[in-house]
Amino acid sequence: MTTTTPSGPGPTAGPSPVTSKAPGTDNRPGRLLAVVLAAQFMALLDVFIVNVAVPTIGSELHASGAALQLVVAGYTIAYAVLLITGARLGDRLGHRRVYLAGLALFTAASLACGLAQGTGELIAFRLVQGAGSAVMIPQVLSLIQRNFAGEARARALGAYAAVLATGAAAGQVLGGVLVSADLFGTGWRPVFLVNVPVGLVLLAVGRRVLPADDVRALERSRGLDLPGLVLLAAAVSLFTVPLVLGQEEDWPLWSWLSLGAAAVCFALFCLYESRLARRGGAPLIAPGVLRHPGVGLAVFRLLAVMAVNAGFLFTLTLHIQGGLGYSALRAGLTFAPTAVVFGLVGLTWRNWPASWQRVLIPAGFALAAASVIGVGQVLKDGGDGGPLLYVAFAGVGVGLALGFSPTLTKALATVRAEDAADASGLLATVTQIGQLMGVAAFGTLFLNRLESQRAPGAYTSADALLACMYALAGTATLGAVSGLVRRRR
Repeated sequence: MTTTTPSGPGPTAGPSPVTSKAPGTDNRPGRLLAVVLAAQFMALLDVFIVNVAVPTIGSELHASGAALQLVVAGYTIAYAVLLITGARLGDRLGHRRVYLAGLALFTAASLACGLAQGTGELIAFRLVQGAGSAVMIPQVLSLIQRNFAGEARARALGAYAAVLATGAAAGQVLGGVLVSADLFGTGWRPVFLVNVPVGLVLLAVGRRVLPADDVRALERSRGLDLPGLVLLAAAVSLFTVPLVLGQEEDWPLWSWLSLGAAAVCFALFCLYESRLARRGGAPLIAPGVLRHPGVGLAVFRLLAVMAVNAGFLFTLTLHIQGGLGYSALRAGLTFAPTAVVFGLVGLTWRNWPASWQRVLIPAGFALAAASVIGVGQVLKDGGDGGPLLYVAFAGVGVGLALGFSPTLTKALATVRAEDAADASGLLATVTQIGQLMGVAAFGTLFLNRLESQRAPGAYTSADALLACMYALAGTATLGAVSGLVRRRR
């Protein structure tokens, strides 16, 4: 399922299109749009292409379940924590310059991931890859808004939405194709190495087609909030690492101390951000944005829907490739219809009858809850689920799309124009943290159920999956109830 998140904070209405032309550049807008959207597609692809490769990575590198979780989550950790900082770097240093720098870092990190000789190296390079995305991706929407106007901007944003809607499906399928092809005996490595030639081409073309930054228009008043960045990074890391490694280490004392320290760091982060805002500074996440009607509820819903999304994909990938023995290609094709349904609903829900609009979000969460239970039920006996599995998959795709897209759109619609950039950054960060929580929490639950599989009466892979599906359904139900409670107030 795709995650149509905002690319990061950016203006809701950009200035007139840039007409200045730097020496040696080609400012034709169609080429500019192609370059920035190709980078957006590549970065989104890299989230989902790795899901299908996870079992093969585990087998070839002899990686533990916890290490595989960190391979997936490492990218998201860096992306989530650095996203707003990446957007502000674009405001201060120029979107063209920062976009190209982020693309270069992402491409180099992709090469390093593809050449990694152990899980420790791969996790470290995934963190760097996530950092490259966090620097590059926020510039995409800003470049579109600053270089297109009127009907041209509407068409450009439509193309942007189409890329987001198709990236997940393409990632699942391409990941399966590349892993199954085992090019030159390289196994999983092409899922990272494929970014290298694409990135190099985009760098070469981007230098020619991206307009020069107008140094007079650069925003220098908003600071980077480095203390806030350090506190948020510490809170996220201290929370994620013990959640991933704790069950494998039998929950030692350090894991509980780390979770406690995460809570302390998050409290300090909130306190620091509030004080910085009162002093007239530029906090990483502006506390005032959370006070806008509906934004706090939207944060909770986005955390819930993205945790379900990521947990569903990760645990089901482990089951159908490990438990059912599907090839990577078959696994990718299995997920593709769900991602396509998610994308179609995300693009069309605004055109549905007006009388449906008020109930779309709680109904979406309720449908997602019922559908993930359906997936667990049809797979609980160790079979392939037959046609009913694809019905349940479609229900998951529709439900999560209705829980995500209307929530995001309606939340941003309630925010004042001057707060739109901060709100966009907050919600984009929340979607990434939600995915991180989903992989860590539900991945740990699945792997914990398999820990004692050799003992009498142990869980099978199907049993472990069913337990996860019930937990995912419970999370989705919280999203549905939150909407109902809000209406009664």
